[in-house]
Amino acid sequence: MGVAIELARQADERLAAAFARLIPQLSSTSAVPDVEALRRVVEFPGNRLLVARDGDEVVGTLTLVLFPIPTGLRARIEDVVVDRAARGRGVGEALTREALRLADEAGARTVDLTSRLERGAAVRLYERVGFEERPSRVYRYAGPR
Repeated sequence: MGVAIELARQADERLAAAFARLIPQLSSTSAVPDVEALRRVVEFPGNRLLVARDGDEVVGTLTLVLFPIPTGLRARIEDVVVDRAARGRGVGEALTREALRLADEAGARTVDLTSRLERGAAVRLYERVGFEERPSRVYRYAGPR
């Protein structure tokens, strides 16, 4: 594959440039994070910002969020995106497996994620690495209108 998965340890202009390219591939409505926003993500104690690099180029990213609740340590995978040019090369699977390894190492009881129904390749990937669909509903509160 030739892609290395690593933890982002600091936010800089190069990381921000990568997110400026990747975030629009994930969401047409989300703002592109600047260096300061990425710094907050990287430095937040519960976050593990993973990046997939092909040489010096960031070709994918995933955020693992760890949080303690009364029933134990839990984890969520958020904002998974692989550059269009790198899809089909195992980048998403490598990011996901590393996130699961880190969650297990931290002692998380479960790891949850959501994926839109039209992202068939992503759904197949998550099922391949062991995720199971839960009979649940996802509710979202977006604040007062």
